[in-house]
Amino acid sequence: MITRDQYLYFLSRALEGMAEIVRELGDDLANRKLPPPGSNSPYAVLNHCLGAVGYWVGEVVGGRPAHRDRDAEFTASGPVGPLLERVRETIESLDLHDLEPRTPVGGTRPGITDQGSALLHLYTDVVQHRGQLEITRDVLAAG
Repeated sequence: MITRDQYLYFLSRALEGMAEIVRELGDDLANRKLPPPGSNSPYAVLNHCLGAVGYWVGEVVGGRPAHRDRDAEFTASGPVGPLLERVRETIESLDLHDLEPRTPVGGTRPGITDQGSALLHLYTDVVQHRGQLEITRDVLAAG
């Protein structure tokens, strides 16, 4: 069984890796989308992941309202500096001390029945998006 600290370590590493990609790309490239319809900019993807952390850790597991606008997460753009600061603040504020992995959570999605499965869902979502950003970075940097 994974410990709280191990989970936070790996989630933080994934977020930090995404932040590094956005930092490397800078304000211009981080806000560009790839040509296929429906693609998202690296800025928007990282913004979405921060929204996901707020929702899954804060609301689903922690019981604190996230006040999330998921659709707006994917259209967000702006300078990378404040977004990178949000990543740092999000990581520093992650708190799972009250986590009880088998505590049931309300109807969210199929397969997500308790706090542990909600956090596993969040982690898989974040690491999938990190991989997406790695590929997007490579394509954008190649011009």
